[in-house]
Amino acid sequence: MVLLENEAFLTRLTYLYNKTRTSGTVWITMKAYNGRTKPIPRRKKKDKNALLEMEGSESKCLIRATNGKKKISTVVRRNCDTFCSLGQVVCCVLFIPQILAYLT
Repeated sequence: MVLLENEAFLTRLTYLYNKTRTSGTVWITMKAYNGRTKPIPRRKKKDKNALLEMEGSESKCLIRATNGKKKISTVVRRNCDTFCSLGQVVCCVLFIPQILAYLT
């Protein structure tokens, strides 16, 4: 899986959608991400320090996309206005023509 910067992710996502426009599917998943790459081992008693450490970390979102062959991902910070504005543009470009074609 390729971890990309936000703008590069949106560019590649547009490419994936355009490639599967006639046939195929693109799956997008989103989940909360705290920057940790290894899972925290389970303990019988909850460790208060681990819980406090997780609460203090900055909120991020891991976004992944795949068409079954290619996988891309990016990490978006809480206040990333660039990603939100570019994401809206990409959604408008990709989905409005399909919606208009469906309605006519």
